[in-house]
Amino acid sequence: QVQLVESGGGLVQAGGSLRLSCTASGITFSVASIAWYRQGPGKQRELVARIYSSATTDYADSVKGRFTISRDNAKNTVYLQMNSLKPEDTAVYYCNVVKYDRNYWGQGTQVIVSS
Repeated sequence: QVQLVESGGGLVQAGGSLRLSCTASGITFSVASIAWYRQGPGKQRELVARIYSSATTDYADSVKGRFTISRDNAKNTVYLQMNSLKPEDTAVYYCNVVKYDRNYWGQGTQVIVSS
């Protein structure tokens, strides 16, 4: 059974930083691509960043240069370091993995950036 557990969200002022964590089970973590998505108030869920098994990364244009995704295969955990946060980064952040063509999601962690 695939499980993804996110943590690290919270309330932060604009310009501040947060680090999100996503711990996975039920997958062969070292070969999995893991992504972070977010869904802001009244918005559709969007891809924020992805990290492949090779540690290659992709980012949405809106977060390039501010967010960094990384992984620790020994801990089955992916991190999202978010710096220079803006009010428009306010959203619920979800961890995602695809296994056998099925999407799995965590429960989400709320990030609120105050201006």
